Amino acid sequence: MSSNVTAVSYGVHLSPSDVQQLHRALASAGLTVGAEARSGDGRFEVHTIECTAPEPLTEAGLAEVRRAVTGAGTAAGTGAGTAVVPAALRQAPRKLLIMDVDSTLIRQEVIELLAAYAGKREEVTAVTEAAMRGELDFAQSLHARVAVLAGLPADVVDSVRAEVELSDGAEALVAAFKAAGHAVAVVSGGFNQILRPIAEGLGLDYWIANELEIVDGALTGRVLGDVVDRAAKEKYLREWAAAEGIPMEHTIAVGDGANDLDMLGAAGIGVAFNAKPAVRAAADAAVDMPYLDAVRHIAGV
Repeated sequence: MSSNVTAVSYGVHLSPSDVQQLHRALASAGLTVGAEARSGDGRFEVHTIECTAPEPLTEAGLAEVRRAVTGAGTAAGTGAGTAVVPAALRQAPRKLLIMDVDSTLIRQEVIELLAAYAGKREEVTAVTEAAMRGELDFAQSLHARVAVLAGLPADVVDSVRAEVELSDGAEALVAAFKAAGHAVAVVSGGFNQILRPIAEGLGLDYWIANELEIVDGALTGRVLGDVVDRAAKEKYLREWAAAEGIPMEHTIAVGDGANDLDMLGAAGIGVAFNAKPAVRAAADAAVDMPYLDAVRHIAGV
């Protein structure tokens, strides 16, 4: 019994030599190359290659193919990468896309925007970056960062909300998944007060973040309830997939920080989006260009 996978390459520019290297890498991994297609929209190019393995690919076997493809390399500065995706995921009638928010669905880190109003942006940015690299416990770091917001008037939330920008391609990505009948969710270590209008505007099926405590019109420097941390992100992925009747192997997770690692590992394919090095190394695929909708090509949507 054979096993079918698709190699999806994407980048600002994919040269003939990039494609040739990919062919060699796939052959070295024991795959037979079949149909190929090329697409793109002026921002980035996509090249897909349908492949067949002589035997069913185990999880370890698929990881080996991905390592071979990653080792093939591409031209520097093009943001090019290749995802090796099981055909069953790309062909699934229903899929669940779940994404991180800060620095993934949106361009900014909301806690840093809020901290700027307290004159603590540099201090908070340093802590955020350490947490995203996995050097600090996320929940502890979040409590420490939120504490600097104590006393700020609640209307700074409105000001920050106005500063938030979706990542390039985010709206198109969500719209494509929704139009095809798939489910879309986001799970965030950020804050409901910022996420709520974004989620509603995009028509997301599921979303959750932390809740900033506001008392007498001011931020208290605390969050309400349990922190949405690394473990919670995986928990919600599993809960929402089950609620939709979607097998875990038909889920796609996208994130950039260490608190996304459990979610990326549990999904059918985990995609690192302009991620920290440790996250990029652990993910099944990496997108190193600013276009979030490259994920739709990986997922076959």
